[in-house]
Amino acid sequence: MTYAIAHRHTTCPLPDFVTRRMDLHYVTRIEQLLGGEHPHAWQPTPAGAVFLAGNDYLCLAGEPALVRAQMAALRQRHGELLMSAVYLQDGSPQHQLERKLARFMDAEEGILTQSGWAANVGLVQTLTGPGIPVYLDMQAHASLWEGVQSAGATPVSFLHNDMAHLHRQLQRHGRGLIVVDALYSTNGSLAPLHELVTLAERHGCMLLVDESHSLGTHGPRGAGLVAAAGLSERVHFRTASLAKAFAGRAGFITCSGKFKGYFLSESRPAIFSSCLLGHELAWFDAAVDFIAAADERRAALRAHTAELRAELRALGYNVSDGSEQIIALEPGPEPRTLALRKLLETHGIYGAMFCAPATPKNRSLVRLTLNAGLTRAQLDRIVHACDEIRGQAGLEEWSSTRRLRKLALV
Repeated sequence: MTYAIAHRHTTCPLPDFVTRRMDLHYVTRIEQLLGGEHPHAWQPTPAGAVFLAGNDYLCLAGEPALVRAQMAALRQRHGELLMSAVYLQDGSPQHQLERKLARFMDAEEGILTQSGWAANVGLVQTLTGPGIPVYLDMQAHASLWEGVQSAGATPVSFLHNDMAHLHRQLQRHGRGLIVVDALYSTNGSLAPLHELVTLAERHGCMLLVDESHSLGTHGPRGAGLVAAAGLSERVHFRTASLAKAFAGRAGFITCSGKFKGYFLSESRPAIFSSCLLGHELAWFDAAVDFIAAADERRAALRAHTAELRAELRALGYNVSDGSEQIIALEPGPEPRTLALRKLLETHGIYGAMFCAPATPKNRSLVRLTLNAGLTRAQLDRIVHACDEIRGQAGLEEWSSTRRLRKLALV
């Protein structure tokens, strides 16, 4: 009797305000709009498939030097303390790594967080509050928008990379915080950093630049786009997810030493999350050195990007919204984008489908994320697949294709 009760599976009924939202997902979206297929579900990738849905831009996952460093740390582990990072004493391994990362990015100080999401939410939360305007590029990462909501601040959006629109918004709403991505995660476009710095200084605003998709891949020794632009001393804060080029799981914030002490006492994600473990610190410590010396891999990534973008443009794909290693193929409506993803998969090309809330409702896309390890044969295979499926995918009817035609008429 006791055994049966302990192993009985019961499901508590959910209230109607939850089931209505679930029905919108499963019935309206999945069943009716997408014919019962989930947009993020794919079949296991077969051997030899070209997988372009990851973010390991420099192919560090499994890198022998990094694996050895992590294994050594695991062997030497002797009951390390598991606690919030706010209690770590100065000189701890985590603080040492934070300073090393800060030097790498040409910053005074730095803070390691549990993730890039925690870095952005925690930082915006500590910089703003009710009545403070936060100016967000409409394509800024969702974590930055979440930070505004968490802070109770006032979100003020501006058109993507449109500095004239940002200027008008600043004139209307006054000083606050400007938030952008250095390299945008849906289409590979770059923020106009010099213009942003000028506007921020003119209007007395702070500037936060998310370098998640440019740290490691861009700039001197991989230090990012802010460093490449010579703006390290004029950008107030930089953040990054270390789950991209660094191939780990953590986030990072550049800041001043004085701000660091304030952040660790006020940021809820920092206060209520544990510090990193020793083997995680060892991975990132080795990764900094490896990435700083990885100019050949960065050059390979740039070459792959330039070649593939040029070849896709020649086939009629509108990839003009971006310039970097993230390439967006944008059919528009979700059913058409799901069909594109499936067509690519029949040719062994696996990309990631991006749809609402990651994109506007009718601007869904398949994101192809390139990496330094791609071969010429794999690049040719991607081009061949994109050539073969143009008719089946209805390329001429895509929203991005229509935009391209309009631009040609201007």
